[in-house]
Amino acid sequence: MWNGAADAQRYGATLLEGERVRFRALEGGDLPDLARWWRDPAWAVLQQLVVRPRPAASVEELFRGWSANEQGGGVGFSVLDRASDVLVGHVTLFGASLPARAASLAVMVGSEHVGRGYGTDAVRLLTAYGFREMGLNRIEIRVHAFNDRARAVYRRVGYREEGVRRDAVFHDGRFHDEVVMAALAREWPNGS
Repeated sequence: MWNGAADAQRYGATLLEGERVRFRALEGGDLPDLARWWRDPAWAVLQQLVVRPRPAASVEELFRGWSANEQGGGVGFSVLDRASDVLVGHVTLFGASLPARAASLAVMVGSEHVGRGYGTDAVRLLTAYGFREMGLNRIEIRVHAFNDRARAVYRRVGYREEGVRRDAVFHDGRFHDEVVMAALAREWPNGS
């Protein structure tokens, strides 16, 4: 329960800040790094259904769309290291709509920033944002079964594996499973 404007302002001041990262709106200067990370085949294979060269301009347009943050069903943020203000990635909640109050989460951490806790903190912060500010009931993510690092991050944050889409992803001449993971507002560690 809020005790006036001071509580509201305290909430607002921490809404977009985690332990290691903070979120802000996409800026034009973010686009070259985001496009470079998205286009890198060694990392694209972990999050894209088909790895194929794409012009930087079309990838930049994707990020602009994901980050428009207009009224409606989704949000997207640039992810910065809190201490240095260096861009380390991007996060998105998409597909949110009534009456389901459910969305899908996507996260990308730049290749040179992987393994430093940014992804864990960004997923935790975006999930909390979805429950606390967007009023979502469910947030889901689909991850290639072979992406053990990502699955461990989602589990550590509080996502549960709900099922497997068998042979749903095709890479390197064969099919791979895709794991569906989700968090529910009522089960979220920080409450909703």
